[in-house]
Amino acid sequence: MASSRSLLLSSSFLSRPSSFTSSLRRFAYLPSPTPRFSPKRHGFSTVLSVATEPAAISSTAPKKSEPATVPLPSNDSSDKLLKIRHTCAHVMAMAVQKLFPDAKVTIGPWIDNGFYYDFDMEPLTDKDLKRIKKEMDRIISRNLPLLREEVSREEAQRRIMAINEPYKMEILESIKEEPITVYHIGNEWWDLCAGPHVETTGKINKKAVELESVAAAYWRGDEKRQMLQRIYGTAWESEEQLKAYLHFKEEAKRRDHRRIGQDLDLFSIQDEAGGGLVFWHPKGAIVRNIIEESWKKMHVEHGYDLIYTPHVAKADLWRISGHLDFYRENMYDQMEIEDELYQLRPMNCPYHILLYQRKRQSYRDLPIRVAELGTVYRYELSGSLHGLFRVRGFTQDDAHIFCLEDQIKDEIRGVLDLTEEILSRFGFDKYEVNLSTRPEKSVGSDDIWEKATCALKDALDDKGWSYEVDEGGGAFYGPKIDLKIEDALGRKWQCSTIQVDFNLPQRFDITYVDTNSDKKRPIMIHRAVLGSLERFFGVLIEHYAGDFPLWLSPVQVRVLPVTDNQLEFCKEVSKKLKACGVRAELCHGERLPKLIRNAETQKIPLMAVVGPKEVETGTVTVRSRFGGELGTIPVDDFINKINIAVETRTAL
Repeated sequence: MASSRSLLLSSSFLSRPSSFTSSLRRFAYLPSPTPRFSPKRHGFSTVLSVATEPAAISSTAPKKSEPATVPLPSNDSSDKLLKIRHTCAHVMAMAVQKLFPDAKVTIGPWIDNGFYYDFDMEPLTDKDLKRIKKEMDRIISRNLPLLREEVSREEAQRRIMAINEPYKMEILESIKEEPITVYHIGNEWWDLCAGPHVETTGKINKKAVELESVAAAYWRGDEKRQMLQRIYGTAWESEEQLKAYLHFKEEAKRRDHRRIGQDLDLFSIQDEAGGGLVFWHPKGAIVRNIIEESWKKMHVEHGYDLIYTPHVAKADLWRISGHLDFYRENMYDQMEIEDELYQLRPMNCPYHILLYQRKRQSYRDLPIRVAELGTVYRYELSGSLHGLFRVRGFTQDDAHIFCLEDQIKDEIRGVLDLTEEILSRFGFDKYEVNLSTRPEKSVGSDDIWEKATCALKDALDDKGWSYEVDEGGGAFYGPKIDLKIEDALGRKWQCSTIQVDFNLPQRFDITYVDTNSDKKRPIMIHRAVLGSLERFFGVLIEHYAGDFPLWLSPVQVRVLPVTDNQLEFCKEVSKKLKACGVRAELCHGERLPKLIRNAETQKIPLMAVVGPKEVETGTVTVRSRFGGELGTIPVDDFINKINIAVETRTAL
């Protein structure tokens, strides 16, 4: 697919994307009715189907037939859609230059949900977007042909100079293939491009196209280069698909972890401290602690040793690992301490290798499994930061396995089992799995690559998971397995990764002693299940829309007195709940209806209401956020029911 993308594109031209590339992340929150979703699965690929009308709300209303669902295709599943989106980018650029003749064009690719184009021009307003859309509609209605032309490099240079497009000249210089291909819209506008496109602009349904937003973007993702205006748009095959997508987008806005994080007081990014640095508030820290404790317990049960390592190290360590040569742009500046240079760590791998090297290792000691919740720091441009999904400091659930060649398969299978156990605990049981194989440039022998790749395939086959093979998509140091989890909206998020590494063991010259007392090189496996705690928490928030299940909720019970006359008994109830491990809080000072509304707004799973009768009988009247009124029960029975529900991870 990448080979057919516009010649204007190069990964170096774009800001570094996060693993989840959906353009939904750009949208601000707007309240909306909740649509009904019906994902349809084909293997591990998901075709999203969205209801085009809201479901009935009243449980007493007569049953209606299910609203029709509209499948939303992807660029991968529909060549037609990809062509429409690519052509829309060109049509938009043509419209912009008709309305703003001084605007300079740069790049205009298709993306997951539509397209964008970057322009060197004055900042745009919402009113400008409406004008641009109207001009696009006129171009589409004229049914202009899309014509492909091949020209020499010299001819392309001449034409670009004639229209004074400096960015196009820079792009042309980066194109190595010849001849140069150009696409024309009629005889009025052209662009350097390899296609593909629809035959005529009339093939685009103008009612299925919408311009969504404007954002700032640096040219080629370089903060030292020109700041550009990026216009995002969405395009679909039909008006019905656009409506379905807009329903989906509204639901995504409702689940935006940044808004929910603020509303529920879970986390924040403090301007005084700097962008991309996460402050975990008490309630968010409770959820994080639950995640960490579950993670640690399951790792110990699977034979891992838990470790802790420093946040900084001498710069020489990163020179040996190769990070200073290949990863410097993602690292912070070095600091000088007593005439030596130190570096904040961007990764944990070298530390785990140093621990392996602390003593002589025998083949009898392998496999060695070490795991750490290690905080790392990576330099990110301010424009690429996004809530918890793209930050500058984050905690990886990092682990490394040192093993023999013939242990690779069993170790990979063990990682897959652990991954499934952890992810399913938090409500994720649908995955997309990819196996990436040897690229053209790599380290390691043919034999070890073959053994490692076969071991990964065999482990996946033994697990019974379907997977796609990405030929040549592996890292230069070894093959890998990537796993994306699917959330409640059918969106996929990159979380888990398992990578075999032939490079670092060689760089650090790590060895073990075999049965003949000879030194041999062990196999090193990198793996993460959650990815990072920050990002995984953001995914959790959006998956549950902030409505965490009882066992995971930061506050499980809110005790509410009918009047302040019951306050003392409520304090006793709250104290008893906490003593029994229930996360409870007492709220009072308002009328009961408002206290209940506040608890609903804060998404508290259970409310324990106390009136005169409850005080007299030593009971509470329980109201569940999901189950409604549960009746009046003794306090001890209430605590017992909560503990059972938490233990079994079920609702009360």
